Amino acid sequence: MIEIQHISKSFNGLKVIDDVSFKFSQGKTNLIIGESGSGKTTILKMMVGLHTVDSGKIIYNDVVFSELSDKKRQEFRKDIGMLFQGGALFDSMTVEENVAFPLRMFSSFTENEIKDRVDFCLSKVRLNDRNHLYPAELSGGMKKRAALARAISTNPKYLFCDEPNSGLDPITSIVIDELIHELTVYFNMTTVVITHDMNSVVQIGEHVMFLYQGKKWWEGDKNTILTADNKELLDLVYAAEFFKKKNPNKNA
Repeated sequence: MIEIQHISKSFNGLKVIDDVSFKFSQGKTNLIIGESGSGKTTILKMMVGLHTVDSGKIIYNDVVFSELSDKKRQEFRKDIGMLFQGGALFDSMTVEENVAFPLRMFSSFTENEIKDRVDFCLSKVRLNDRNHLYPAELSGGMKKRAALARAISTNPKYLFCDEPNSGLDPITSIVIDELIHELTVYFNMTTVVITHDMNSVVQIGEHVMFLYQGKKWWEGDKNTILTADNKELLDLVYAAEFFKKKNPNKNA
């Protein structure tokens, strides 16, 4: 579980995050949604320690992460897996070498143990026998799956996914969503997904926080979001033509 308590952040006098509190549940897919510029990425960067908080606390289970020293924060990041928006695979490394990279950096595994762990993680994202391909030889969806395998290679307690469906077609996006949810349940991780993809929300949004102009504007889940009594949220949800047709209040 991760809890953010009354966190705020300003840049050059402009308040980007304003007194936001939320609890991210373990074993569930927790989504942060909002328009571009709403503060989603800023919260993500504070939660992994790339930005400091101006006020408030970020707590991982019983550890006040936001108050750790730089050294202890770096050590704590070993428990955090990260799926970057573009995948961020190393072009000069094979799939196997990419997935093994964190294990060689942060674990004391032998080479045989690393190979076994890499094979296991690739099997979990359905990339069996693709070990020796290079990123340039992979489709967009396969790159995301390889990056997801790397993110879980160290068996993290916490997984952060930044716009995991960016640049993917709708069918591949569903596959990535299902994999993230499946891995979250399998490893019992606390997963936080930053997205503006409403398909992801209705697919895997077990716990959703909506940010609006740097403030928490709504929280709920995929079962309540489509009927929420919140104008700004519904403007975002029903921005897509498909969802407009599903909204009985948008027929006028």
